[in-house]
Amino acid sequence: MNVGSITTLQLNKKSNLIDMNKAIILFAILMFFSCDSTKKIAEVPVVEYEDLDTLFVSAPPMEPGSNGYELPKYNPSFTRTQDLLHTKLDLSFDWEQEAVIGKSWLKMRPFFYPADILALDAKGFEIHKVMMNGKELKYDYNGLKLEIQLGKLFESGQEYEVYIEYTAYPKKTETHSGQAILSDQGLFFINADGSEANKPQQIWTQGETENNSRWFPTIDKPNERCTQEVTVTVDDKFTTLSNGLLVSSKKNPDGTRTDYWNMDQPHAPYLFMLGIGEYAVVKDKWKDIELTYYVEPKYEQDAKAIFSNTKEMMTFFSDFTGVEYPWQKYAQIVVRDYVSGAMENTTSVIFGEFVQRTTRELLDDHNERIVAHELVHHWFGDLVTCESWANLTMNEGFANYGEYLWFEHKYGKDEADNHLLTELNGYLASCKSGIHPLIHFEYDDKEHMFDAHSYNKGGLVLHMLRHHVGDKAFRAGLKRYLNENEYTAVEAHDLRLAFEDVTGLDLNWFFDQWYFSAGHPVLDISYEYDEVTKKQTVLIEQTQNPETNPPIFQLPLAVDIYVGESGVPRREEIMVNQRKQRFVFDVAEKPKLVNVDADRVLLGEVADEKSDQSYLFQYRHAPQFRDRIEAIRVLAKSSLPEAKDVMVAALNDKHWSIRAEAVNQVQAGDKETEAILAKLAENDPKSQVRALALRKLAMGGDNRWTSVAQKVIDKDQSYLAIAAALEALAALDPVGSLAYAQKLEKEESGEVVNVIGQIYSASGDTNYLSFFENNFEKVDGYDAMSFFGYYMQLIARTNPQIIAGGMEKLKGIAVNMGQSPWRRFAATKSINDMRGAYQAEVPKVEGENKTALLAYVESITKMIDEIKAKETNDELQMFYKSF
Repeated sequence: MNVGSITTLQLNKKSNLIDMNKAIILFAILMFFSCDSTKKIAEVPVVEYEDLDTLFVSAPPMEPGSNGYELPKYNPSFTRTQDLLHTKLDLSFDWEQEAVIGKSWLKMRPFFYPADILALDAKGFEIHKVMMNGKELKYDYNGLKLEIQLGKLFESGQEYEVYIEYTAYPKKTETHSGQAILSDQGLFFINADGSEANKPQQIWTQGETENNSRWFPTIDKPNERCTQEVTVTVDDKFTTLSNGLLVSSKKNPDGTRTDYWNMDQPHAPYLFMLGIGEYAVVKDKWKDIELTYYVEPKYEQDAKAIFSNTKEMMTFFSDFTGVEYPWQKYAQIVVRDYVSGAMENTTSVIFGEFVQRTTRELLDDHNERIVAHELVHHWFGDLVTCESWANLTMNEGFANYGEYLWFEHKYGKDEADNHLLTELNGYLASCKSGIHPLIHFEYDDKEHMFDAHSYNKGGLVLHMLRHHVGDKAFRAGLKRYLNENEYTAVEAHDLRLAFEDVTGLDLNWFFDQWYFSAGHPVLDISYEYDEVTKKQTVLIEQTQNPETNPPIFQLPLAVDIYVGESGVPRREEIMVNQRKQRFVFDVAEKPKLVNVDADRVLLGEVADEKSDQSYLFQYRHAPQFRDRIEAIRVLAKSSLPEAKDVMVAALNDKHWSIRAEAVNQVQAGDKETEAILAKLAENDPKSQVRALALRKLAMGGDNRWTSVAQKVIDKDQSYLAIAAALEALAALDPVGSLAYAQKLEKEESGEVVNVIGQIYSASGDTNYLSFFENNFEKVDGYDAMSFFGYYMQLIARTNPQIIAGGMEKLKGIAVNMGQSPWRRFAATKSINDMRGAYQAEVPKVEGENKTALLAYVESITKMIDEIKAKETNDELQMFYKSF
């Protein structure tokens, strides 16, 4: 599942957690607006070695009156007493009641021990009938569990089938939301009564973690798996999608249609899915496997761009793992109001509507990261599934690392390493709110496992494993792991054993350190060269908190030593395995650069005491993406005259994100670099760089660059670049920008619409209020935050009656749970900001004016209270407490 890889932003569940998690994003908003071969570890190549420090860690004193001994919390894998072999479902729907009318046939057998009781997960059902072989069975049902008396003792291996008739009410039984998966409702009716004019009617499911048991009875655990058949009856206007293949479709006399889907390969119950709605279905082929893309009809021509490179990804991941794509088909569907980012339902992936954009919109930000993430799950998560939620990284860590592998294959190592750095920063940011082992048996809630540990750290650890064993061994290890464990549930030890079988290495230390211990190393690195003895010393100290992290990590690292101007390093391999260690190397002259962790694979934090001169050399000669971006970030603050030369060179770096970083770092208004910025604004192949260059030119305040902004608006196809150009034009030529804004009013891009709103708000002309009100639906995310704010700034220039009407319009967005959380929050915040503006005026007035103003503030407060009362999202409720 994709919660958009979890960076410091992840808006989506799980492959933009859109993007990782929602609470972090909203907090940020709130703040804003108020390896090719096996790496052999040789003997440490030192002339001299010293164990400089020994760390002693003692247990804390016992609490008075306590015996001091307590077992840690442990969430075990589900104990299997029954083996679910096959699920057959016959489903129809009551749209008015938002209910599922179901019949189910469950083929079972005792797992090992004889059994006469079958316990099923069935949340929020009305049970109408339970039968076996035509005879009704006795049962107990408490609203969550259905316990069936089988009427006889069944022995191990003895199969039987239970039939259940039921009605399920998923909406009535929702109990909570998480940060990655925003609801546990399981099955969702979208626009059930058809009252929302601009929203299609849909039904879709979200089973992970254990929520499919809200629409069919099952053993809803990740270590269960079965084959399935689904017969679904819907109005004939609707298209259906489920796991496996569509075997038949029959029109009924009453205007409905019955589709029959068959999935003959076993998979976990949480991966069952339904998607129902009015779709354009675009078909393609990979080898003999059908590919289908389900999009809303207006996006039919964009479907292959929305899911770009799916075919090439299937070939790549099949080749990389050595296991060909193992399922009967591959479908991808977009749904409205999705409660996560995307979900890897076997053969039928669901994506949130954020991926559904025009081919032109996709020029600025394609969907390949999340498409790759969900596809990789069909090997890691679907074919081989984590046996418990404590082992979630066995699904999500692989999917996150699949993103890296795809970028490396398609766009080169620099692009992949740029992505990996984002992953690392997302993980490190999450550590500020707590750390836990990657395999985390002590979680408080299984939903909490969908975090930057399971995702980001899991992928980063796999990257280190690949580097440690070598690329060829890594691929061979993956192939063995998949082949040995296909159609089964796994834990981390299964991965270790597969890699040990392939490589002959003992990897217990690696897995104990990275999978079963919490935290990461924090290193201080310093250097000293002795001109007399010709010895280069590298001092490495591990400074991570020993109370929450392992006091000592075992770290095989490469050290590259550069002597002279050739740029060709001497490679030394070291093993860091003490709290403080000194490594001493014979070097004939003082090195230009000593580069520790030269391959940039370490998951950790590093304080590196290199000189600015070393960083100058590092940018020009060290080979890794992170070498270069690290150097320019340091040199941006350097007083060395040569530092500017490096910054200018970085403006023309081969990778776009380093060019972007250099644009951010150069001084606005600098005549030497402005000419380069102007060229970047017009010609850089990456729209993000063009946009940044335009904004930097605007910051310089030289209106001769208005012509560059005008050219971009007239010729560029990127909405991001056009929006930046319009913003630059507004700064350099406010009057002229109004004419361009009017020309662009019909654009569909939220980014462009938002900048037009900025220009119109700044004009103070209240005739533009209708533009805002006609374009509320076009903006979302950050754009909604500012666009609604511009609206309130402009409407504040009118009278109280118009202001009240504007706030009512925003309230309509804020209380509509069909709107995105971003838009609801943006609307509420804008209303709250208006209240704050009025409150600030209260001390400035007296008498009747003050009384009237206080009454108005109170009326806005009541409006905000009504919004709070209707809000169902836990994270938004948390932030609304500050309003």
